[in-house]
Amino acid sequence: MERRKFLKRTGGLIGGIAIGTQSYADKSNKDLNELIPVPGKVPRRKILSSGAEVSIIGFPGNALRHYTQEETNEGVRWAVENGLNLFDVAPAYGKDGECEIKLGIALQQHQREKIFLACKTGRRDEKGAREELERSLERLKTDHFDLYQMHYLRTLGEVEEAFGPNGCMKTILEAKKEGKIKHIGFSAHTSLSALAALDKFKFDTVMFPINYIEHFSFAFGQAVLEKAKNKGVSVLAIKSTSGGGWLKDDPQEKRDWWYKVVNDPQNLSMALRFALSQHNVVAAVPASFIPHFKASVDAAKLYESITKKEMEQLHRLAREGQSLFLQRQEKGLTSFNGDIRFDGEVMC
Repeated sequence: MERRKFLKRTGGLIGGIAIGTQSYADKSNKDLNELIPVPGKVPRRKILSSGAEVSIIGFPGNALRHYTQEETNEGVRWAVENGLNLFDVAPAYGKDGECEIKLGIALQQHQREKIFLACKTGRRDEKGAREELERSLERLKTDHFDLYQMHYLRTLGEVEEAFGPNGCMKTILEAKKEGKIKHIGFSAHTSLSALAALDKFKFDTVMFPINYIEHFSFAFGQAVLEKAKNKGVSVLAIKSTSGGGWLKDDPQEKRDWWYKVVNDPQNLSMALRFALSQHNVVAAVPASFIPHFKASVDAAKLYESITKKEMEQLHRLAREGQSLFLQRQEKGLTSFNGDIRFDGEVMC
């Protein structure tokens, strides 16, 4: 299929800010987004396939690359005290698995049955995925993962390899039979790979960028949300608090992450609530800094669905941002190497 036609079909209109200001959450299916209140703490939602409850904000394990073990312990303790049970991490986060190692130590202070622990594998082959799975279990000091995901799908070739005769899905399915995995999911950064994967298997979750700038730039995420809804798959939103890519004139000293992060409290709240208001979205994992994560938790405690007026505000704010994914969406139609990095940065 010619590239521009594909992007129009799976990503929306390409020519600038062309998407309407209404939310594309399905208000006729309120049960898909129904909140479970937890007084004084972050509310929860249910994974559609099982009814397992997860906090609507997830702990970003990738953040632990920036912090000591002592700071990690405090961050995890604060998260649990404020009602979080969803913790997301991956072997690719930090040098030599440091984020898994730090999180594994920190979680020892908390009751495992009260934690919904999500991990990933970046390997597409059966043997490599098994090695990563077992190593991650050891690092995180657990005998099972509540959610195990294929990490960072980009191309059709990766999807085909994962589901091939010696693909990583064979390991994942075997591990579920062994009791080492409870739910199965994947993360993706292109619509092409996400839609293809959703057609291959009845996943429990899909982790995908759901962000106001990407939505108003070219409706990125809409096709994935629609397919997830049709298949009853819960969505974990990533990049929801992204303020877009760095612009050429942005000072170098401010570039502490590979994208801008929304820190203004009002805009942060709107960005999160935009993502959390979309159908089938059960949780959002904020950017990888503990202070930003804590601000996201505080905003989530006051969660209300995004309003039309706020959508109009986000529409205006989106004009000031630069899409992270339009170029990557196009590159997703071509080949990548096997490393789960892009432009030198580890992707969530």
